[in-house]
Amino acid sequence: MSGPAECSRRQFLRRMLVGAAFAGPFVAGCSVSGGDQGILGRKVPGQTGLMVLGASVPESFTVPLAIPPVLRPVQTVGRTDHYELTVRAALQEIVPGLETPIWGYNGEFPGPLIESQRGRRVVIHTRNELPAPVSTHLHGGRTPAADDGYPTDLLLPAQGWEHGHEHSGAISHGERDYTYPLDQRAALLWYHDHRMDFTGPQVWRGLAAMHIHRDDEEAALGLPTGEYELPLMVTDRSFGRDGRFLYPSRDPELVSPPGVLPDFANGVLGDVLLVNGVPAPFHPVSRGVYRLRIVNASNARHYRFELVPAPPGREPFLLIGSDGGLLAAPVELRSFALAPSERADVLVDFSSFSAGENVVLRNRYGDEHCSDVLQFRVGSELGPSYSTPPVLSHLERLDESQAVRTRTFHFARRNQHDGALWPIGGHLFDPDHIAAAPALGDTEIWQLSSDLRHPFHIHHVPFQVLDIPGVDTYGWKDTLALGLRGSARVIIRFDGYRGKYTFHCHTYEHEDMGMMANYAIT
Repeated sequence: MSGPAECSRRQFLRRMLVGAAFAGPFVAGCSVSGGDQGILGRKVPGQTGLMVLGASVPESFTVPLAIPPVLRPVQTVGRTDHYELTVRAALQEIVPGLETPIWGYNGEFPGPLIESQRGRRVVIHTRNELPAPVSTHLHGGRTPAADDGYPTDLLLPAQGWEHGHEHSGAISHGERDYTYPLDQRAALLWYHDHRMDFTGPQVWRGLAAMHIHRDDEEAALGLPTGEYELPLMVTDRSFGRDGRFLYPSRDPELVSPPGVLPDFANGVLGDVLLVNGVPAPFHPVSRGVYRLRIVNASNARHYRFELVPAPPGREPFLLIGSDGGLLAAPVELRSFALAPSERADVLVDFSSFSAGENVVLRNRYGDEHCSDVLQFRVGSELGPSYSTPPVLSHLERLDESQAVRTRTFHFARRNQHDGALWPIGGHLFDPDHIAAAPALGDTEIWQLSSDLRHPFHIHHVPFQVLDIPGVDTYGWKDTLALGLRGSARVIIRFDGYRGKYTFHCHTYEHEDMGMMANYAIT
């Protein structure tokens, strides 16, 4: 079915492509206007994107951290756990004293935390009560293609959708099931919207949540759990005086055209940091070891996390896991960086701090608005200690000599007279174009390069990094930060399931304007 919204999308992209013939280089100003929406923005040093200047910036460390509720199965049949989620609009107090209209899983931002166990299948019955289509992607999941949240596999609103859709896809009306075998290593996953052309604004409105997957190997380590395991979803947002989210969509109704106002084409940054939907919160801790499970769920913002003050005589962080789960061995770090959608699993020992001391998780890449992340208030109670074993997991290392081919992909902006498009290897996203077709079981090397900062993400199959200048990478990954004029080589084994999947830049404003491609496991 082709409707007026998607016809307008074709016309819009065609007009922008024609404009490329005479467009000069585009440089966002230090202070810009969002036209009729009245949205102002400014550059942030070291970031790719423009920060939306909001009117409501709450004071740091005045609101306690919230831990998302754990979603419970509505039914368990054999080795399958059944859940229900409703995607709907709601009002939520984020800035103290103001109500923010959100889109959320079960009407919450972030949505409920899902916990799963290897060997148990998860089925999530999802109902869409929003006024726009959605497509839910389990990020980091080893998922059959039909349930991966492909951008045109849309779940249309239960109340109907009159605007049509251009591209072929598995269209569901009102509700559908997502089935996840989850036969994979323990890891911090997360789920978010993945609708073609409108992922950025729909995630910004609240369609994001965490999913912790566990297995026996991890359980045998006896890592901190319960109140000593903190799932932390870090995002940035900007707010109007009335508490509403500010986002510079070309079409605030999210019908057509896609994308953001031209000055924000490099990416949209917020001026308030949120942890689990709370602005720069505080959290009381005992003098013991905590496990922090951190996901960067921001649209475009990069972070480098540090602890201030650092504990005396040792590094503050012990990294034990990344995107794809446990590392082979723990790594001591003074600080660590996360690009959009990257995850880190770190241990922090508060035993050397004094009772009453405040310790701040800080973003070194932030400015006066976006450096405070989370304050830990150390109490007098002694918490559990933990002795980390020297070997966490026996990781298979992919053999470069087993690669059957090497592919090259370049991520670069294409300037337009009224904004930007973001192709991969010169091609804008087309659901019918296959950029790579490895056979099931093939191992390949992908050579990646970039003009600006682009977090490369591939669905379904994790990879290992062979080399990337100036960046530390650990373990199995599904997302990798390509730096300014950066390059990297990764090795990928295409196992799991046959079918069509995507890879893309995880800066949503780039993805929405073409920086995505298909690969198909044959």
